Amino acid sequence: MILEFIFRWFHVIFGITWIGMLYYFNFVQTEYFKEAEAEGLKDAKAKLAPRALWWFRWGAMFTFLTGLVLLWSVGAMSSVAGMPLIWIGSIAGILMFLNVWLIIWPKQQIVLGLNGKSGDGPAAAAKAGLASRTNTLLSGPMLFGMLGSKHLYIADVSMAGVGASLALILAAEANGLFGKTGPMTSVVGVIHCSIAMVAIIWAMLAFL
Repeated sequence: MILEFIFRWFHVIFGITWIGMLYYFNFVQTEYFKEAEAEGLKDAKAKLAPRALWWFRWGAMFTFLTGLVLLWSVGAMSSVAGMPLIWIGSIAGILMFLNVWLIIWPKQQIVLGLNGKSGDGPAAAAKAGLASRTNTLLSGPMLFGMLGSKHLYIADVSMAGVGASLALILAAEANGLFGKTGPMTSVVGVIHCSIAMVAIIWAMLAFL
């Protein structure tokens, strides 16, 4: 029990760091970059963004690693009713982690000219932006699954509901890889989309 608590504590701390930076990028920094003067933008890209990305990507890494430990050692002891929600939250979180390390961080290195990376800056920025918006979208379902597994009772969760929920999450990820931002272009839009996605998943789990 003590070891479980320690891992949960670290998982939450790292998760706060990761998701806090994700929201900072989407709700604050991106909007500032749209309005910043050239000199301020240059300075922020050279000094602020690299520091923020360091905390962002390593927060994601250690959230993922501690989450794997909890999923392996604690997940098996959770109630049968809570397991579908654990897996929904876990799949969303794993996709978000992969987006950070395989898309957002590599593309941001091109955008910011870090570590000698070069390439098509605008294309890299668009790809990183879509992946970041997708992570913001998935953060709602991810947290719904994690909290719901312990604190939300849904009677008679069917495999159809779980399958439909996972399909929706995978569809959102596919859009993040190959689609467009659409209504997620604005801050208000991505927040509303995330809340709507949670509501749809909740309904599918409860009624399918």
